[in-house]
Amino acid sequence: MIKKKMIAMLLAGGQGSRLGVLTANVAKPAVAFGGKYRIIDFPLSNCINSGVDTVGVLTQYQPLKLNQHIGIGIPWDLDRNVGGVSILPPYEKSTSSEWYTGTANAIYQNLNYMEYYNPDYVLILGGDHIYKMDYQVMLDYHQSNHADITMATIPVPIEEASRFGVCVTDEQGMIREFQEKPEHPKSNLASMGIYIFSWKVLKESLLKLRDQPGCDFGKHVIPYCHERGDRVFAFEFNGYWKDVGTLGSYWESNMELIDLIPAFNLYEEFWKIYTKNEWLRPQYIADSGLIDRAIMGDGCEIYGEVHNSIIGSNVLIEKGAVVKDSIIMNSVSIGKNTLVDKGIIAEQSQVGSNCKIGVGEDNVPNQVKPDVYAFNLVTIGDNTVIPDGVSIGKNTAIAGVTTLHDYPGGVLAGGETLIKAGDLV
Repeated sequence: MIKKKMIAMLLAGGQGSRLGVLTANVAKPAVAFGGKYRIIDFPLSNCINSGVDTVGVLTQYQPLKLNQHIGIGIPWDLDRNVGGVSILPPYEKSTSSEWYTGTANAIYQNLNYMEYYNPDYVLILGGDHIYKMDYQVMLDYHQSNHADITMATIPVPIEEASRFGVCVTDEQGMIREFQEKPEHPKSNLASMGIYIFSWKVLKESLLKLRDQPGCDFGKHVIPYCHERGDRVFAFEFNGYWKDVGTLGSYWESNMELIDLIPAFNLYEEFWKIYTKNEWLRPQYIADSGLIDRAIMGDGCEIYGEVHNSIIGSNVLIEKGAVVKDSIIMNSVSIGKNTLVDKGIIAEQSQVGSNCKIGVGEDNVPNQVKPDVYAFNLVTIGDNTVIPDGVSIGKNTAIAGVTTLHDYPGGVLAGGETLIKAGDLV
């Protein structure tokens, strides 16, 4: 029988709807981050750096790019004969067939996978956060407290605590009260959505709650285990952790990478972030090129100017173009004399010449999704084509192959949304 001390179950099926057109065709964990990475690289790298060599990745929404990126796990040293990385999509059973309907329901549907490894502990992770954490330290804490469940927590401003599950703990760190997204939080210690369960406790609770609609760890499993008297502890994490669930937080966390003293350091030798690298040819910076505070991917050709931006691999920025305070993902081309200011441009997109992206009045509310397309950003989905000579205002979203006819007077005003047929808002 195979026996593992701890295995990880990584929930990577989320749609990430608050990222708008960036997740129209890809799952949120597969969205590019920091020039050469994808969001899922961070928890996968944390696993291998922590000595966790068996990881089940639970996929659901738009899994193709995520599956291609993970492959058999070679970049993370997870191509193992025993253990390694396994992709776990929903599947048809002999008696029923259903999608994953909640975080705990997704784990329940993969009980057979976990039982195969007969672990002592199961680590539950989300695939959509940016952070570095040594899960072995968390496991040591779990064991030293003889805990049944240990929940990773982080202090947040009290005015933001209602967005999270919050914990009230005693002096030993045991959770005495747990509130899921309370209107009036009693604590600012927020759940990070990272749990270590002793295997027996996890299995029993999942079987007990298997008929609970949309079974979720924060809403159902943790309260159930707490009420029945399980030992539930809070492991307080004080490092960098960012939920990149909105366009604003996604843009901000990318920009933090290029601060003079970055809040999140990608260059530490002792805790490397691994990724699949598809581009190996070197960058080329022309004599007309100017780069000021930027991260640049492999294979870029820069003939214009780049200021305070994240540039992915295989990006072409033509002569006279100016890119500032922006995120440009892999294989994007930006034409001559085009300005991009506070833009997020997804992969394989083409921006024409003489365009002005991100101009005009600030804080114009988006007419379709004001809570998504905000922060004075211009968000451009993957495989989008923008014609020459157009002007695009702030808090806008564009996706699909567009032509000059789609821009009355050559303008997409601030707050407008231009989604061509076949693409999602």
